[in-house]
Amino acid sequence: MSWEAVMAPLLTRLLIRAPGTSLLLVRAMSSSGFLINDPKYAFLKELGLAESNKGVFNGKWFANGEVVTSVCPANKRPIAQVQQGTVEDLDSCIKAGQEAWQVWADMPAPARGEIVRQIGEALREKLEPLGKLVALEMGKIKPEGIGEVQEYVDICDFAVGLSRMVGGSVLPSERIGHVLLENWNPLGVVGVITAFNFPVAVYGWNSAIAMVCGDTLLWKGAPSTPLVSVATTKIVASVLEKNKLPGAVSTLCCGGADIGECIAKDERVPLVSFTGSTKVGKQVALMVQERFGRHLLELGGNNAIIVDEDADPEMVVRAALFACVGTAGQRCTTTRRLILHETLYDTVVDRLVKAYGSFMPRIGDPLEDGVLYGPMHSQQGVDGYLTTIEEAQALGGKVLFGGKVLDRDGYYVEPTIITGLPHNSPVVQRETFAPIVYVLKCTSVDEGIKWNNEVKQGLSSSLFTQNLANVFKWLGPKGSDCGIININIPTNGAEIGGAFGGEKHTGGGRESGSDSWKQYMRRSTCTINYTKNLPLAQGIKFE
Repeated sequence: MSWEAVMAPLLTRLLIRAPGTSLLLVRAMSSSGFLINDPKYAFLKELGLAESNKGVFNGKWFANGEVVTSVCPANKRPIAQVQQGTVEDLDSCIKAGQEAWQVWADMPAPARGEIVRQIGEALREKLEPLGKLVALEMGKIKPEGIGEVQEYVDICDFAVGLSRMVGGSVLPSERIGHVLLENWNPLGVVGVITAFNFPVAVYGWNSAIAMVCGDTLLWKGAPSTPLVSVATTKIVASVLEKNKLPGAVSTLCCGGADIGECIAKDERVPLVSFTGSTKVGKQVALMVQERFGRHLLELGGNNAIIVDEDADPEMVVRAALFACVGTAGQRCTTTRRLILHETLYDTVVDRLVKAYGSFMPRIGDPLEDGVLYGPMHSQQGVDGYLTTIEEAQALGGKVLFGGKVLDRDGYYVEPTIITGLPHNSPVVQRETFAPIVYVLKCTSVDEGIKWNNEVKQGLSSSLFTQNLANVFKWLGPKGSDCGIININIPTNGAEIGGAFGGEKHTGGGRESGSDSWKQYMRRSTCTINYTKNLPLAQGIKFE
């Protein structure tokens, strides 16, 4: 019998006899099962984590909400606990962020860039332990977890350069003795609500750019990845403290839907960046819009790869394997539809099935070397996977590969290939956040483009072709209607230098590189008269 089994009745009696004893204390007394106490996971303590962690930071760590246990999706074992914030805790974060903004906004942009540079360096020092935590708590393989932290590092580098380049314009004025300017200023406190599948990188995209723009941050991470949120905030806070800056430049309030709803409705938060499902994103958008705030939405994607008749089948299969099964199908840019030209259909399908088969031995614990495929993040994801496969089969779909839950600890499912469904089948038209790809047969690139564009989302898309005319058709006004349009590469794996985001039900937001910084600032058009005259525009006389 385990130690916990022996002690549980005693602890229950102690709790009954001592009403003042907190449930948190009792849990802590029987915490030998937490992975944080296992030497195998010593990296957790390198990140400043403990068995019990406060999930609110406004310059100091505290929390008054529910205690939640973070669970490893690879083995369903508890990692550690985090006490979430309350609505009152959130209010204190916003107030502290407003106060910190008074200091932060006064700093020259290059000085803010120097702080972000130091954050990037601090992240580099914790690259491996933080990446491992992402793998442990989210479920993606270790190289992807480390790569996600690297993405935050990279956007810090980008933001440092941006801090010396953000600027307005001097425009020609039609009036003599006048100067017409465009000026940009920070917004204030920016709310960032992130999802479980990229618990570090998406916050990095937002925070690094917003910080150099002069905004302060209010972060609510996914309720199921609170340890990543706490560990990342500790790294950022250490840099702010070292530079004697207010910790509330970057606040954190872990919590559930109640915290997210309050952020969306609070007029003190001029911009809310939300990453998540289209359904919830729509609710957030309506709440923010009702108060005339700004929203930046990164929502779902029903992404397609189109394969032209002249494409290299081997290259297509290699690309599709990562695009379809990477992160166990839990990227917003995962390929959900593979649209093959009829002349290559049988060849690509046969090779893809073989590739999936040879891939199966690489399924395992995401922290182990050589593993390429980890678990789904939760039981909810597994349930969605099974429901979708059942629906696809009821509609006439044929499961060529996979379709089952794996008999092992954790939330593991088989990567799945389904054929035999029409392009407009309801299940094909709907995004399922799982490793399921529907293979469709088309007669031409034009037909493939039509099918690509007929779904509600418009995030990522890819065309494999050697035909130059089809390349420019794909990129042009009658080509892909997505925010990300690739050629001869998968739909996933975007770089930080370009703006990331999509159209239609994907939300229209843009994060990361290019001119995404404009989302985090307000623009003013300024006219300066340096004469004694008062000419009116358009030659109007009012005398």
